[in-house]
Amino acid sequence: MTTTSAPAIEVRDLVVRRGKREVLHGLTCTIPAGSVTGLLGPSGSGKTTLMRSIVGVQKIERGTVTVLGRPAGSAALRSQVGYLTQAPSVYADLTVRENVRYFASLYKGVSTADADAVLESVGLADHATQLVRDLSGGQRARANLACTLVSRPTVLILDEPTVGQDPVLRDELWRQFRALAAEGTTVLVSSHVMDEAGRCDRLLLIREGNLVADERPEAITAATGTTDLEAAFLHLIRTGQTVMSS
Repeated sequence: MTTTSAPAIEVRDLVVRRGKREVLHGLTCTIPAGSVTGLLGPSGSGKTTLMRSIVGVQKIERGTVTVLGRPAGSAALRSQVGYLTQAPSVYADLTVRENVRYFASLYKGVSTADADAVLESVGLADHATQLVRDLSGGQRARANLACTLVSRPTVLILDEPTVGQDPVLRDELWRQFRALAAEGTTVLVSSHVMDEAGRCDRLLLIREGNLVADERPEAITAATGTTDLEAAFLHLIRTGQTVMSS
């Protein structure tokens, strides 16, 4: 893992309200540069809301979110932050290659060769000439990921990128996330699958809009006296214990 002295992402006392319901309750965390950080928690716990706040597309009530030293959503961050949503943003009436090359054309210094290399990296080279509408759900999700990766972002925000993927491809994607972090990219990955948690350098465990853990995976299991992360998360929920880095 490559890290620098300054964190890539800093969240301070973040409060987000949707309608009359408060979704995030004064959440504070930092995400190291050049790391893979996992954001885990049950559906509806606030994972996507936190990610949207980091990207800068979520209205916040109180608190601050800083990305690469700038307020989240700043114009200067648009080419530096890649955001993969759960809903594919690719064009159904274009081929996979046309989609990725189109997104590549939006960024300076990104060539068609770069776009084709990204297709290879997500396992879609053999489907490059297929229309997106004809892809399976898992293949469409990978096409969406390719369009996110093609800009070579400094910070990569991935909302459940492995949902619907087979075990072999999931493993390949995680290897890719780790390789990106080794090159200096900061990767934040959300998931509700605990068996992916151990692949991360650091974990943020969230429940009902509150952070219950912010530590390395092995530190979380050690602090809870458990042998696996699923048992650790259940322990934290049942006891009200929190595990935070010093």
